Amino acid sequence: MKAVTWHGKRDVRVDTVPDPQLKEPDDAIIRVTSSGICGSDLHLYEVLGPFLSEGDILGHEPMGIVEETGPDVAHVKPGDRVVIPFNISCGRCHMCTMQLYAQCETTQVREQGSGAALFGYTRLYGQVPGGQAEYLRVPQAHFGPIKVPEGPPDERFVYLSDVLPTARQAVEWAGIPEGGTVTVLGLGAIGQMAARIARHRGHRVIAVDLVPERLEMARRHGIEVIDADDADDVPDAVRQLTGGRGTDSVIDAVGMEAHGSPGAKLAQTLTGLMPGKSAAPVMQRVGVDRLAALNTAIEIVRRGGTISVIGVYGGMTDPMPMLRMFDKGIGLRMGQAHVKRWIDELLPLVSDDADPLGVMDLATHRWPLEKAPQAYEMFQKKQDGAIKILLRPGT
Repeated sequence: MKAVTWHGKRDVRVDTVPDPQLKEPDDAIIRVTSSGICGSDLHLYEVLGPFLSEGDILGHEPMGIVEETGPDVAHVKPGDRVVIPFNISCGRCHMCTMQLYAQCETTQVREQGSGAALFGYTRLYGQVPGGQAEYLRVPQAHFGPIKVPEGPPDERFVYLSDVLPTARQAVEWAGIPEGGTVTVLGLGAIGQMAARIARHRGHRVIAVDLVPERLEMARRHGIEVIDADDADDVPDAVRQLTGGRGTDSVIDAVGMEAHGSPGAKLAQTLTGLMPGKSAAPVMQRVGVDRLAALNTAIEIVRRGGTISVIGVYGGMTDPMPMLRMFDKGIGLRMGQAHVKRWIDELLPLVSDDADPLGVMDLATHRWPLEKAPQAYEMFQKKQDGAIKILLRPGT
């Protein structure tokens, strides 16, 4: 089969690799029909190479058609249309019974000290082959796959794999009071959907970015926006809109590669130039992130408010302004999305022909799998208005 594989920093290719096979009784094989490129994939493209091996198959946002199932898989069958959550969870362990699926004790990558295994996301999370491919082996398929209706286009459902549950959790973790206010930092796909979900739930939403196409997309969905390039002081601009206090909550949908952190950017660049075996322990022990977005969130949020971090961070020695956070009484919550926790709420919304979350207005590019290298480069450079790219094997 054809699959998108990692070969080095800013070097992804479409290779011919062996077709996946059933290995366990609770496995399934799906034929992938759509797979998103996530902002988190750009971390692999740029920063997290020390935790990848040449030839690793990327991608964690797939959907498709069930081709084959193991004997322990009963809730889906060949021919079913399914979305695959990006985290691999069993649905039975202590963590799963608490709906903390991203911490599944059955698939935790204990040798790395990490939570549940993820598709296509480094050896830190199990080095499981990903979904930017023609076919995908799905472990724990007795629980994971989400069956969706036939008929509507893939774009109606594919975001259930990651984007929508992640955005929904970001809003929940933000603890926005009824009728309250929230600032969303970063208007990539997660930020767009977090802003729309918060507005759908009756909150006032202010969103910040510096890419014109992202700001315009948010405006189309009734979101107030601040252009970070035009604002001399983003926290002050938010305070001016909120009676001088700041918003009740802030969602950081940017993460480790935020603009405005030159020192950390240099450290990431230098680490990325080291040989993989040398760079990995450096990143694990003394790695730093670009914290401009998180520091901005700390300044924006009102006293006693909450920050929800959904952008990916990976540093181990990040300096935090603890005095400022303590003085303001800030609540902080973060983590991988527990995908299946949110599906019962989200599936009716994406199935609604009225499209209340605007899922049909998110993908900016729909490309065949063979164009993945160009898609990654364009997305990383924010060219041609790229906000969300869907790869479609077989087209």
